[in-house]
Amino acid sequence: MGPVADDAAAEFHAFFARHYAELSRFAHLLTGEPDAADDLAADALLALWHRWDRVRAADRPVAYARGVVANLARTRIRSAVRERRRIALFWPHREERTENPDVAGVVDVQEALRGLPFRKRACVVLRHAFDLSERETALALGISVGTVKSQTSKGMAELQRRLGSRDLPRTMPAAVGAPPRAGTAAALRVPGGRSGGRRR
Repeated sequence: MGPVADDAAAEFHAFFARHYAELSRFAHLLTGEPDAADDLAADALLALWHRWDRVRAADRPVAYARGVVANLARTRIRSAVRERRRIALFWPHREERTENPDVAGVVDVQEALRGLPFRKRACVVLRHAFDLSERETALALGISVGTVKSQTSKGMAELQRRLGSRDLPRTMPAAVGAPPRAGTAAALRVPGGRSGGRRR
């Protein structure tokens, strides 16, 4: 391996060390599957390594990485949905219902997130869990800033409807390694986000 290849490998290893945990948390919040999150992050980084010469020359390599994770997560979710539909064809069962369920005890932010359509979920996660600007979110997802604004607004409104006016449960912050806070946006925050106001 020559000097240029050595430099590229060193840059990639530094990028991996700096962003792997963040990308894994992103995958976890998108899919709701902690066991699959590390694999998705690793697969995304492997894909980046195969085209590292192009990625390292980009203005924002981490935005490219987030986009790859989002695409892999979307594919995994669609595959899981198809599999559940196939199982349902051969294994019909009645949903068990509880009279007067303890809603505050069973509804949490992760469950509410999983109920959002993928694009809304991705926008909410990137804006409020990772504290990205609207422009950075648009860049990561390959959509317009206007779409980010509308999808985030609608996604947050839907989360509020699902969760009601209760204080949010403590399970979501613990799942992503953040201290529990009140409020939907705060409960999604993960370590490494920016302090101060969110940038447009």
